[in-house]
Amino acid sequence: MRPAWGDLWLGARFAVIGGREGWLRTALTAVGVGLAVALLLAAASVPHLLDNRYARQYARQNLHSDTSLQPGPDTLIYARSDTTFRDTAIQGRILRREGAKPPLPPGVKKIPGPGEMVVSPALARLLESKDAELLRKRLHFKIIGIISDQGLLGPDEKFYYAGSDSLAEGGGQAYRIDHFGSKHVTRPLNPLLSLLIIMSCVVLLTPVAVFAIAAVRFGGERRDRRLAALRLIGADAGMARRIAAGEALFGSICGLVVGAGVFLACRPIASVVPLDGTTIFPSDLLPGLWPSALICLAMPAAAVFVTLLELRGVVIEPLGVVRSAAVQRRRVWWRIALPAVGLSLLSWSSSLADDEQLGAIDAYQIALGAVLLLAGVTALLPWAVESLVGRLRGGPLSWQLATRRLQLSSGTAARTVAGITVAVAGSIAVQMLFAAAHNDYVQRTGQDPHRAQAVATMTVTNGDQVPAYIARFRQTTGVHEVLGLIDAYVTKQSDDSAVTTVTVANCKTLRELAKLSSCREGDVFVATAPDGLVDTALDFPPGTVLNLAASDTTTGEPTQDMPWTIARTARLVTARPDPGGTIHDGILATHSAIDVGQLNEPGASITMRLDPHDPDAMERARNTAADISPLMWVQPLTATKKDGQYAAIVDGLLVGSVTTLMLIGASMIISMLEQLRERRRLLAALVAFGTRRTVLALSVFWQTTVPVALGLFLALATGMGLGTSLLKLVGSPVRYDWGTMITLVGIGVGTVLLVTLLSMPTLWRMMRPDGLQVE
Repeated sequence: MRPAWGDLWLGARFAVIGGREGWLRTALTAVGVGLAVALLLAAASVPHLLDNRYARQYARQNLHSDTSLQPGPDTLIYARSDTTFRDTAIQGRILRREGAKPPLPPGVKKIPGPGEMVVSPALARLLESKDAELLRKRLHFKIIGIISDQGLLGPDEKFYYAGSDSLAEGGGQAYRIDHFGSKHVTRPLNPLLSLLIIMSCVVLLTPVAVFAIAAVRFGGERRDRRLAALRLIGADAGMARRIAAGEALFGSICGLVVGAGVFLACRPIASVVPLDGTTIFPSDLLPGLWPSALICLAMPAAAVFVTLLELRGVVIEPLGVVRSAAVQRRRVWWRIALPAVGLSLLSWSSSLADDEQLGAIDAYQIALGAVLLLAGVTALLPWAVESLVGRLRGGPLSWQLATRRLQLSSGTAARTVAGITVAVAGSIAVQMLFAAAHNDYVQRTGQDPHRAQAVATMTVTNGDQVPAYIARFRQTTGVHEVLGLIDAYVTKQSDDSAVTTVTVANCKTLRELAKLSSCREGDVFVATAPDGLVDTALDFPPGTVLNLAASDTTTGEPTQDMPWTIARTARLVTARPDPGGTIHDGILATHSAIDVGQLNEPGASITMRLDPHDPDAMERARNTAADISPLMWVQPLTATKKDGQYAAIVDGLLVGSVTTLMLIGASMIISMLEQLRERRRLLAALVAFGTRRTVLALSVFWQTTVPVALGLFLALATGMGLGTSLLKLVGSPVRYDWGTMITLVGIGVGTVLLVTLLSMPTLWRMMRPDGLQVE
């Protein structure tokens, strides 16, 4: 073993003392491996990031609803008071202490008193900004402290705790608590979302592996000539291979150092990366011990393995280097076997898939199948390029130069574009999954933003208060029209189990809730659901006596009787969705027909039409709601909404895709520059013999375009096949989004053009006469 270790050490020394060429080769390998290591360390940090994030999220939550909890020295009243300012979500909590030792939220040193609040750093900065005047009017509390990182999900989160002396328990909005924190309950993912997560990881990390493998091959031709010189002075073939392995090992270890440095240097950038509505604390990006150890061991091992595998096709003799010039065609059987095995694993997973959720074993199996399929594209691409360019003949001079170069070293050209081929193939499969998930997770809300643009809702203690609230919204600048209603649950006087709703509003509002032929003050209507599933007239016909007090919504116990009889003149009508998409079937009544003060904990709903030319109309409406009560919630009406888990996956994939594309672009640029450096003398000689520089530039373009075009064709076929298999796995219909696929292919072509353009200055420099100098 001592001679073997000595050979490895000698290879490492050559990487350091090999002069300018050795340093450059080591630097290229270190940069290539370092970029891959940095991205792998970031991926290995995701579990720690999510664990810390969820721990802080559940530490500040409190879903406690124990009505038996009595006021004491360690209790307080707690209520949500979220708002939005110009599309920026702001979360708030209203607190009223009931004793001397109330529980403290995480990150807060003191419970704010009435008229006071503690805020997150990001919210403090927002409130201090010049254009936040309307927000300052809404959050008019005095700031007495800043919430520390322990109580926030991210550095950009807008969050506050405000004190109150009038907050009362009840109404389903405020309740008594004696501690903060709730149990972390993981919501199971739908199989389609599980597939999206699995495939997102595969698509983002597979190109990284391809790039890392390509990085350890930089400068291979000069390394082989150096090894031939060593053979001339007495080294045998085995020693030459061990020296090459030592050089690759040293470059990969340098890559680990570079990758760790890049990761640490880029960690602060995490504070601007969005995730589920806020950004990330850089301190949360910490890779686990075992993943880090695996990366540190796998990278050098892969570098040595790839180097030894590459040298199998090279004969290094004392008088020179002979590559596989015996025109030994690449074997194709194992290249086809890889995707075949991958498709078999996916098909097997399809037969074992659970109807509710993919199990852990299935997830690993699916990931392995997808990786093998994408790896098959990487392995098949060199064979396809070799088979194609071997048949190319004739054409313009630039084309002939390009095809001849590809015929001599098609493997190098294929490796250059392998990363983008894998990325495009995986992206096509993921986009097919997103297209299938879009209809399930981006749903229509039933809201009609053309009829109204906002709705304010709140549970009130007395329905007599609502008309004053409606009047205040009518007086708000930018609010054109207001439709207000009061609703509450009621029961039959003779049967507490028979429940319906009573909705009270003026005739103009009632016409928005049901199809009315006529309406005047004092009328009562019995509204049935438009789909016929709820026929209110059968259980609550005219003449039925109702108990308006129903039961207490907090304790569930019956309250005192408040009898009210449905007028015998009440007409049967069909309900229709209001602008907010809610169907108010049940009893509809005008104000003079019923005493709303007798309703138990009624809800107020105020729908508003806003001035489309006033960008601050929504903010003024929110300010009016906050003046009425911090518990009143103003919601904009939208036609569609996204599932939270689906939106988080989309955001995460977007961030990862941008990072991966940057890595692939860096890979292609480094590979192109390394190839041009290897061919410096040849390019200078061609120019010296009279070859025009534009011809050489076009030849560089063609020798990049041919393998890229073939790679994108394989990527399109593989991506469609992988996406079809995954959709069949979860039983979703197969759809091909040709527009998205063409866009992805266009991104691949654009990347090639950009890389070629960036390589032109280096190409022009390599064609200067001093490139003919030889030591």
